[in-house]
Amino acid sequence: MSSASATLAVWSSAWLAGTAAPDDVLDALAPWSEAHDVLAADDASAVATELPGPGAAPTSTAMLLAAVRRGAPRGQARVVLPAAGDVRGLPGPGPFSEEAMVAGEGVLFPDAGFGVVPAPIADGVVRWSVHAVPDPGPVPEYVPLNDAERELRAQVRNAAAALTDLGVARHRPGVREEIAAALRGRPQALWPAGMPPQALRVLQQADEVDAILSAAAGDEPGGALSATAAIARSDALRPIAAAVRVARRAAVAEAVRVLVSVPRH
Repeated sequence: MSSASATLAVWSSAWLAGTAAPDDVLDALAPWSEAHDVLAADDASAVATELPGPGAAPTSTAMLLAAVRRGAPRGQARVVLPAAGDVRGLPGPGPFSEEAMVAGEGVLFPDAGFGVVPAPIADGVVRWSVHAVPDPGPVPEYVPLNDAERELRAQVRNAAAALTDLGVARHRPGVREEIAAALRGRPQALWPAGMPPQALRVLQQADEVDAILSAAAGDEPGGALSATAAIARSDALRPIAAAVRVARRAAVAEAVRVLVSVPRH
């Protein structure tokens, strides 16, 4: 499942490297929504990217790719997955960072000087808001995929234990079936043929842990859980959620690295 931003980061990087076609990028976004449109978030971003701004009719993701190509013909994309207390990868204070924090995701095109954030605006429609980001900030700390996968596996065990220790499974006997159903109901991301197997495996594991987190967080206080127990649950699950974000970022970064290094045919 991962995220729409991860999909765009991987596929657009492969396209810029010449290992994917623009239609491949657009097709890969289809599982996330029936329709996608693009609009610059403000007038300055519209001028910088040559995309329609506030008050104008939105354009297509094909035009977004054209803007990326104009800004950085051989650039690479970077996914950001921020959360409260975890701003790794964000360029610093500004509209892009603020909107990405709300959405929990976004894509930076550092060489092109802008970033995009997806958000649903209507049933079956996702809008990609484009923000000028003249200073993308430092490259995030490199996390080896082996380390991210090892930590995620440890957190899989922690997540399972947390369900038991926090009483979620006891209060909702069908929680494991709920997790399996949630995974089946999520969008099935499409990835390039050259996607490294380990990156795929880590993304799948991250989705599984994320589903467990969603099930655990869904047991609201007031009935089975007291307010104190709910706080304890939140504290126990926070490092697991952080490991999921780290694993997803590491998997996307590794996929981009591998895909852009494939020789052109």
